[in-house]
Amino acid sequence: MIKQAFLALSLCVVFFQASAADKASDKHPFNVRDLVMLKRVSDPHLAPDGGTVAFSVRSTDYAANKGRYAIDVLDLNKHDATPRQLVDNASSPRWSRDGSRVYFLSSRSGSSQLWWISAQGGTPVQASNYPLDVTTFKLSPDGLHVAVTMDAFTDCATLSCTRKRLDARAADKASGTLYTKLFVRHWDTWSDGRRSQLYVAALDGSGRAMGEPVHISRGIDGDIPSKPFGDDGEYSFSPHGDALYFDVRIAGRTEPWSTNFDIYRAPADGSAPPKNLTAANKAWDGWPVASPDGKSLYYLAQKVPGSESDRFAIMKMDLSTGETQELDKDWDRSPGSLSISSDGKTLFATADDEGQHPLFAIDANDGGVDQIVSDGHVGGYDVALGINRIVLVRDSLVAPGDLYVARTNGRDLEQVTHVNAQALAKVSMGEPRWFTFKGWNDEKVQGYVVTPADFDSDKTYPVAFIIHGGPQGAMTNSWSYRWNPQTYAGQGFAVVTINFHGSTGYGQKFTDSISGDWGGKPLDDLKAGWKYALDKYDFLDGDRACALGASYGGYMVYWIAGVWNKPWKCLIDHDGVFDARMMYYATDELWFEERENGGMQFQVPQNYEKFNPIDHVKDWRVPMLVVHSAHDYRIPLTQGLGAFTALQRRGIPSEFLTFPDENHWVLKPHNSVQWHDTVNAWLKRWTPETGKSKKKQSFLKRIM
Repeated sequence: MIKQAFLALSLCVVFFQASAADKASDKHPFNVRDLVMLKRVSDPHLAPDGGTVAFSVRSTDYAANKGRYAIDVLDLNKHDATPRQLVDNASSPRWSRDGSRVYFLSSRSGSSQLWWISAQGGTPVQASNYPLDVTTFKLSPDGLHVAVTMDAFTDCATLSCTRKRLDARAADKASGTLYTKLFVRHWDTWSDGRRSQLYVAALDGSGRAMGEPVHISRGIDGDIPSKPFGDDGEYSFSPHGDALYFDVRIAGRTEPWSTNFDIYRAPADGSAPPKNLTAANKAWDGWPVASPDGKSLYYLAQKVPGSESDRFAIMKMDLSTGETQELDKDWDRSPGSLSISSDGKTLFATADDEGQHPLFAIDANDGGVDQIVSDGHVGGYDVALGINRIVLVRDSLVAPGDLYVARTNGRDLEQVTHVNAQALAKVSMGEPRWFTFKGWNDEKVQGYVVTPADFDSDKTYPVAFIIHGGPQGAMTNSWSYRWNPQTYAGQGFAVVTINFHGSTGYGQKFTDSISGDWGGKPLDDLKAGWKYALDKYDFLDGDRACALGASYGGYMVYWIAGVWNKPWKCLIDHDGVFDARMMYYATDELWFEERENGGMQFQVPQNYEKFNPIDHVKDWRVPMLVVHSAHDYRIPLTQGLGAFTALQRRGIPSEFLTFPDENHWVLKPHNSVQWHDTVNAWLKRWTPETGKSKKKQSFLKRIM
């Protein structure tokens, strides 16, 4: 009997193992086609009672080659509840004060306007019908007004004035535009003279905006929110809704080389011009949030003019006296946004931290900092203090974003959506493995390896050595829709990346250390990190390795092509700086170039030549793929064309991929697939199978 039972159990085990193997075999390594079709969760907002969350969901219409947005809602009080779509063709969900409606932006009428829908569903109601697109909005605390932003000519007294001027330009057969100052173009857009301006409209009993909105920022020659990436976090209402706080840079002709944003207060009825509250600080002040009692204003501030990567400190201003204090002097991190609890006792912020991007709670009185969510990357979040609930979007190197709920003390983190569960069940991914080593000056530097999706510990694998951009950025424990390590792991590559000196999340001194030394300390870190990874992980085949990167990472690819090319079988450069000298005169934001190089090019030309890749073309030898797009105004197209010309003239195997409709990033689904297919083909072309057994590589001494 015992023998029969054991046999039966053994057969069950064998059957289970076979079934598991069959199930595993149904999976395929993650690839770009999986990536572009994933749904993207963002912008969660809790209803006033904290029981329901509304959030944006982006899906991909591959045939139309674009993303489509909808708003879903989820009942958080019901265990295992599933989201339901509230409305399609909609984004930026915001609850009405009583929780009966969800306001949102939609282009369903032909232009971007404000709409609302019952929280129970039904037919959307158009709440605004302006002659210009509404770009962002924020409801007042009393629910009786709404602040909106629109691009307008600042000398126009009405919105229709701007509309008529735009229509007249479109009808004019002459196509030229005359400029008298920079920005002529910014990020991916040529200037047409309009500014993003702030308005306030009253809402009637049916929730519709009434009449011509009040122009709150009249006389402000600046953008609210800032361009190109600003959002509604850059302005806010006072607790009683009688005033607005906003940040803006008014710099005139100096705008391209100024980071002097200031915070202004303006009455919500437009009865007085905006008043500058932070004129004394010549660096960046932004993201104002008033305390619930109206006595204090919290905001973020830098100390170094012209440095976009200086640490943002959390400031507290006494609104009756104008006196300010830095709350978080002992916290060596740089938050990127700010919000406040309903009782005014706690501030919330996210920041890079040792390869993670957690959510932090900061005491609004003494500046004490507690970590709420420790690992992964926290995107949007919202807090319901009365019921001790926080909802957030969290992602990681192995998972795209989903909604999670936690207590405000960080306990009981629970995933409440699984929007990509079906898609993810069909794929296999690589495993991240973090490491630290001694980099430049023997200082601690962090990096990670991602194993191939089909990892076998008895095999060796070719390597994609990814160099991050910024340069004041980091490769964190986060999900990406552009430089995602899993797309390379799915192609059979191991990924190695290093958060070199200059990266964020390791203290401000570490971040600042790259300025003026682009080709120095970071290169030392990359060399040391590469050697360390090869020593530590014997599945890395250092004889089949390619280096690739974008932006600053692209600069570094051009740099190592001349000064550290022995380890690499191929190189891939996306939107990199090829000629530091011309980069200064062609880029849009001059403050960055001047900060990183210690001045203007004509003042300190030697600084621009110190680590200039163009000066080392004579030493280039490694096959290179160059990618650069036409609407990249941050690092203009001619940088990539120049590098490709150098490669072709040197007789080095090379290819050039360009997109006429992309900017510094590749965003459209079909273009993303083409980008990845081209990059992966280049990687595989130069890292063919060698058939050698796995062993420690003696060639290290030869190449290092």
